Parts: sequence; structure tokens; C-alpha cells
Amino acid sequence: MGAFSIWHWIIVLIIVLLLFGKGKIPTLMGDMAKGIKSFKKNMSDEDNSNSPDSQKDSSNKDQ
Repeated sequence: MGAFSIWHWIIVLIIVLLLFGKGKIPTLMGDMAKGIKSFKKNMSDEDNSNSPDSQKDSSNKDQ
């Protein structure tokens, strides 16, 4: 009684499609993917800027 059957999931899917529409879901997923990629890029940039090698490179660029 606590587990959802296939009919429960089908009804939930229909409600989600009615609320968001067929075209908005791929757009939302694409925006989420762009956000995740941006987050990962910024995290790797931050890691690179904290490493000793990158600090040497940045001091050489200033000259």
C-alpha cells in the first residue's frame, strides 16, 4: 500500500505534462545542464587559481 503502482506514475506524468507543457520540459532541462556546466567550470577555475603553479604563471603575466 505504501509503494506507488505504474498507474500512479502515469497520472503524475500526465499532470506534469499538463502543467509545464511538452515544450517547456526540454528547455528547463537544457537550462539546468548549462547551469551545471557553468558551476563545474567555475569550480575548476577556482581550483586552478589556488594551485602554486598557476600563481607563478599569473605573476609572470603581470611583468
